[in-house]
Amino acid sequence: MPVRLHAADPASLHPVPGVLLGPVSAGIRKAGRRDLLLMTLSPESRVGAVFTRNRFCAAPVQVCREHLGQMAPRAFIINTGCANAGTGVAGLSDARMTCEAVGKALGVPSEAVLPFSTGVILEPLPMERLLAGIAPAQQALQPDVWSVASETIMTTDTVPKASSRKILVDGYPVVVTGISKGAGMIRPNMATMLGFIATDAVIRADLLQLLTEEVANLSFNRITVDGDTSTNDAFVVTATGKAGHAEIEHADTPAYRELRDGIAEVAVALAQAIVRDGEGATKFITVQVEEGRNESECLQVAYAISHSPLVKTAFFASDPNLGRILAAIGYAGIADLDVTGLRLYLDDVLVSEQGGRAGSYRESEGQRVMQQEEITIRVVLGRGNARATVWTCDFSYDYVRINADYRS
Repeated sequence: MPVRLHAADPASLHPVPGVLLGPVSAGIRKAGRRDLLLMTLSPESRVGAVFTRNRFCAAPVQVCREHLGQMAPRAFIINTGCANAGTGVAGLSDARMTCEAVGKALGVPSEAVLPFSTGVILEPLPMERLLAGIAPAQQALQPDVWSVASETIMTTDTVPKASSRKILVDGYPVVVTGISKGAGMIRPNMATMLGFIATDAVIRADLLQLLTEEVANLSFNRITVDGDTSTNDAFVVTATGKAGHAEIEHADTPAYRELRDGIAEVAVALAQAIVRDGEGATKFITVQVEEGRNESECLQVAYAISHSPLVKTAFFASDPNLGRILAAIGYAGIADLDVTGLRLYLDDVLVSEQGGRAGSYRESEGQRVMQQEEITIRVVLGRGNARATVWTCDFSYDYVRINADYRS
């Protein structure tokens, strides 16, 4: 069961002027469920995007990178059920053929179409079914079906993930709406993770790319379920330019910060929803590392804790076997770490200081915190002023079951 996560009320998801969505069932993997989504963008739209750093990246990721270097996108085509990864030259051909078919249907160049896929790796796309779904998807295009779109891109997700805000940019009302998918194979390194956010803001194309990278580092690059970086991860931000305010031309302006913060709020909500819906998750865990010399070493410690199977299984069992956290801190890779100078907290409970168990610590207090659905692990390194936060979850029996049965 997801940890305190519910599907967004469709009425709370604001349409974004300039964006249409066509979710349909194409039978790509399972009959009777929506698995193909077409998104079209108005001609003046700009797009920022970041992708997986997995060297075995999927064919659609490769084609997206090619097309983004050639022209501004006018459409996205997203399929679930098959990742089109590990498919070699044939997979690249299939991704390009998909773009050609969408481009022909919409009357735009194939290079103006970006393909995205998620699902099983090392299997070819069922092209006959995918291509047959494009016309129905085009016919289904509407501005106000973000909720249905969020369901369409799911794989092992149990809850669709969508979020929306209305913000002010330079005094003008601006809409920000997004969807994402992901529950396992999650450690975005830009989790299988896809995220799409759209806004009607007006921003220079290169600044939108910068904003997208900044937002990714505040949200999707701060989550992990199992430490696996997918072959298909992608996070895309679209700005349609229809809000009416002056174009944002500089990053050191209030308007840029207002837009970035509004988009980041939606992205963090989507990213945390992925962790809350982590495969088999029963606990939502915030790992907060403070007083590091730099952010990089704070993240080293946070991810060492977050990726430890021993830590994650202890949290599933609500077992305050908290020496496992100390062990993870110790092997995080900080060669000159003075363990006598750090403090470890579980929520408000001081667990360890001066290299050992805190004199005030009582296991009953650790047990109390471990039984909660939401828990914060706080590590104070005592080395500087940097800090970083990562969101993760526990490992349950269901994580093994879900991934053992993934292709069934």
